[in-house]
Amino acid sequence: MRDRVVRDEIHRDILVPAHIAKLIDTREFQRLRNIQQLATCHYVFPAATHNRFSHSLGAYHLARVLCEHLSEVQPGIISDDDAELVSIAALLHDIGHPPFSHLLETDKVFANFHSHEDWGKMMLESKETEIGIAIREVLGDERTSRLFALYSGADEHDGKAISPFLKEIVSSQLDVDRMDYMIRDQANSGAQIGGFDSARVIRALRVGENGHLYAKQWGLPAIEAYLVTRYHLYNQVYFHKVNQLTQEYLVGALSRARELANEGKLTLSEPLQNMLCNDELTVTQYVRLTDADINSAMMDWADSTDDILSGFARRLVSRRDYHKSIRIGELTAEMSSVVIPKLLPVLENAGYTDADIITASIKKKGYMPYSQGILLEDGRDVVEHSPLIRSLTLSSEQALIFIPEEVRDECERVAREVIKPSQSRLPTL
Repeated sequence: MRDRVVRDEIHRDILVPAHIAKLIDTREFQRLRNIQQLATCHYVFPAATHNRFSHSLGAYHLARVLCEHLSEVQPGIISDDDAELVSIAALLHDIGHPPFSHLLETDKVFANFHSHEDWGKMMLESKETEIGIAIREVLGDERTSRLFALYSGADEHDGKAISPFLKEIVSSQLDVDRMDYMIRDQANSGAQIGGFDSARVIRALRVGENGHLYAKQWGLPAIEAYLVTRYHLYNQVYFHKVNQLTQEYLVGALSRARELANEGKLTLSEPLQNMLCNDELTVTQYVRLTDADINSAMMDWADSTDDILSGFARRLVSRRDYHKSIRIGELTAEMSSVVIPKLLPVLENAGYTDADIITASIKKKGYMPYSQGILLEDGRDVVEHSPLIRSLTLSSEQALIFIPEEVRDECERVAREVIKPSQSRLPTL
């Protein structure tokens, strides 16, 4: 096997040495070609169909660039072995994702639920998976164990220290994972939100005496742009109302299919049977699951005689008859719990049921400085240096209520009477 160069839409040429290609050319890693990065975002942004495969290659590339940069500006700060280990950690950080990425990482769907990190660990530890075999061929048992220790955030392995910055390159508030997915998601969604200069962010990074990453003062504007980009991506892309709604449709369809299958009323393909109903799902069965299994089933379920299942599936495959959100800003979960019972009579009078009320929750954490925050060279968090970043620290939670378009105006009137009686006669926008 030879070294290769992968042409990437974001980073252009990505050099992949032959032994790293051994990891990429495994069934488990190639599976990521069929795991969509942004779940149902393509219902809003049609070009947002990129996958975890290209993102993982991008994270690997940025990890290599960052390690090379640190070796250049701080000679001896990272060994060649650890630099390669960090790059591999970035390459494999998403290998355990379920179909549709984070969206289906829930026990509402999986009978045997584990986080994607746990599934990834099981894949790498297994002697029955191609990636489990390949990682030991590439690294050997000792370095493979060190890789696992790095993932877990351990400060040493087999008596040899693991500096905190090694884990921070892969997982922190300013890591290569976030840098790549933000650039990639913005490019593929088409969202015009400014962006940031990842090369300048990387050039500003150093390792402090305590072993943690920090940024030079001159890198603050680039870090501000990075955090502003993240803020806008969440607001304009990830938290888009239609994205939230289609996520609920997809989870709703799978949850209903699970109920029907357990009742003996629906026959599932073997991969979906394992996903939805097998509480002893093994890692070798898990790696057979991709978006394609679900997309194929949705076409059949759209014609199901079960109204709930067909309702969810039909809306996804045809993209019509979508529910509409109640247009009341700053609706909280507490308000939602009071409003929803008042809406039921409106829906029932129009021939609908409580199944036609769909809820979603948007939780905006904002930038939170903590033990793994973004530090500058004076040891203080960037939030202490930047009024702009301070404005991004506010967290909030918003509840969304979706109802059939036919009854939206009447439901909004009722909702206003409950929340703000003086606004009950305000015209809708």
